[in-house]
Amino acid sequence: MRSAALLMLLALAACNGSTATPTPPKPEAFPAAARPVAGIVSSRWSDEDSRDSAGEGNEVMARAGVKPGMTVADIGAGEGYYTIRLAARVGAKGRVLAQDIVPSVRNALAERVNRERLDNVSVKLGTADNPGLPENSFDRVFLVHMYHEIQSPFAFLWNLRPSTRAGGRVIVVDANRPTNQHGTPPALLKCEFAAVGYRQVDFQVMPSAGGYLAAFEPAGPRPDPAAIKPCKG
Repeated sequence: MRSAALLMLLALAACNGSTATPTPPKPEAFPAAARPVAGIVSSRWSDEDSRDSAGEGNEVMARAGVKPGMTVADIGAGEGYYTIRLAARVGAKGRVLAQDIVPSVRNALAERVNRERLDNVSVKLGTADNPGLPENSFDRVFLVHMYHEIQSPFAFLWNLRPSTRAGGRVIVVDANRPTNQHGTPPALLKCEFAAVGYRQVDFQVMPSAGGYLAAFEPAGPRPDPAAIKPCKG
């Protein structure tokens, strides 16, 4: 049963009935962010006991509308705080794809997933400009305390856009402070998502998560990379 579940998850990561854009534009086709990009300093935002004591995980998942049977992605998963909790939330009929761009972090998370026998989770290595997710596959995509670290945000968001199903949402959790202080001002976040063809459909202040939760849905056609205008942050 375990091997069959893993094969199913690998199929999700690879195709799920459709494929990612075969030849996406190169990162240099997109404008650079007109604000600082924070460096990756740790594979964790805070220790898991402290986050659970604040009720972070359960509150974020509840506000994001995560339900049993959903297929979700945890991008910039790090040590797997959300990956583990999302796996329990979506249940045996749901699926979680966890991704990180640091090979050693990805490998450590894969070991944790295997150790905890999370048959509904697969782990994948991503890239800084393209999460490489299968199209039309996810009900929720989580970017938790990592958006400010994305090196090519417009390329990343452009490549991410096709991955959500109808009614699917991208969920961003971040701190309300400048990007060079490891946060993202809400107005800047909204502007950068809008530049790539998303509309903000929810915004909630969340002290338990160190800032806020914002939700976005694709809206209208995906713009040509050359037409994207950077936002001042």
